[in-house]
Amino acid sequence: MRQTDQAAGRRRGATIIDVARVANVAVGTVSRYINGQTIRRSNREQIERAIQDLGYRRNAAAASIRTDLTHMIGFLVPTFDEFHARMLEHLAHSVRQTGRALLTYCHGGDPRVVAEALDFFAAQRVDALVMDGTAEVYDRIDDLIKHDIPIIFYNNDVRGLAADRVMVENQRASHRIVSHLIDLGHSRIGILTGDPRNSSGIERLAGYEQALRDRDITIDPALAARGNWRMDGGYEATKRLMSLETPPTAIFSANYGMAVGALSWLKENGRHVPEDISLASFDDVAIFRLYEAGITAVAQPVASIAETITDILVQRLTEPSGDATRSVILECDIILRGSTRRIN
Repeated sequence: MRQTDQAAGRRRGATIIDVARVANVAVGTVSRYINGQTIRRSNREQIERAIQDLGYRRNAAAASIRTDLTHMIGFLVPTFDEFHARMLEHLAHSVRQTGRALLTYCHGGDPRVVAEALDFFAAQRVDALVMDGTAEVYDRIDDLIKHDIPIIFYNNDVRGLAADRVMVENQRASHRIVSHLIDLGHSRIGILTGDPRNSSGIERLAGYEQALRDRDITIDPALAARGNWRMDGGYEATKRLMSLETPPTAIFSANYGMAVGALSWLKENGRHVPEDISLASFDDVAIFRLYEAGITAVAQPVASIAETITDILVQRLTEPSGDATRSVILECDIILRGSTRRIN
């Protein structure tokens, strides 16, 4: 495998990621070496050997590094819920390993605050910006890109912008978990949907609908209740679903916050999971393991998302490649627990 990596590196011009792979070190370690920072002797020797083996153009790469870098990376998030808080933890750690710091701003879903945050990051001269995509400020994001501030979208995309992207398989994972419910005999399956303006909300709903179509189950619009990603939204959406003349026998929540809201309504109204209704959720959080039955969930690879974002950041800042953008889709795991059961 190492010989294959070396040969591929020579053919297309070795990158910092190739060097890290061959040297068996983190990309951030190679970045610190290139920037003249102190690293362990053993790592330095491995990197130097990899550079020589790959024919890595170290001097040319170093010459292309911007000289006005602040070593600060902006991180723009809508909220510090379980998912985004974990992203912050992992991203801060992986970025720190490259000798950079994370500057974080929370906008609470308000487009005006998003615009203020973008102005703030520009004033702070961040080297790059990682953000959960927000289409309402398309033009402002595009302006940052035109001023050579790399953008990396995660969780939600904003199509049409020359940005890098690290996403998960929202549609496929949703299809898989809804198919699991169908395999258990459920045909009347409700869904708690997110914000329809978000790409993740669109894709998770699409996966739900495709799973039903694939099994010749008629899509009933009444079984899709909008919860806008929030716990209170999930509570009210579950109330609407369970008030139908023929309520669902299973519910798929498009995120964990709405699933917690669903559990709250079900508990308050004497409904038991999975005896009275099966429940599955996108996002796996610690509380799902503590729930008596355990909640079946889609587990996003948060650590891998953060590491992939960091790898792209390092390559983007040390080896500019013009207008070429990178798009990475990561797989999710389906964690089966006791919240879903077979029905006749």
